[in-house]
Amino acid sequence: MEISKIEVPSFFGFTLSISSLSVFTLPLFLIPLPFETVSKTPARIAKKFLVRGRVQGVGYRYFTERWASQLGVFGYVKNLWDGNVEVYAIGNAMALDELKQQLYEGPRSARVTAVEESEETVDERYTRFLIEETF
Repeated sequence: MEISKIEVPSFFGFTLSISSLSVFTLPLFLIPLPFETVSKTPARIAKKFLVRGRVQGVGYRYFTERWASQLGVFGYVKNLWDGNVEVYAIGNAMALDELKQQLYEGPRSARVTAVEESEETVDERYTRFLIEETF
């Protein structure tokens, strides 16, 4: 009978040697996982977008709410008194980048001329995406 030996590195800086004749279970916290399998929640960031152009009276806020909800973004969208639209968005960087691309597109009847972006602090009060009442 051939005896094989397995060496298992651990997080504690030593190697465990296990022979095929050993019968015990290794606690899960001693088994190292590849870093790719350890999931971390992506960092949430907040941005404010000011959307300029023909963006009021064309369904822009509903368009934005739909995309934000699909992307898992929290915050709000609202019309401003000057004819522009303000979007406050909280999410991971990839979701906010995609939302920004959709803000440039807008609904069919909108004509977006610019989207200005600024970094903001995360407001934990937002737990979903809202259409806020305007001026």
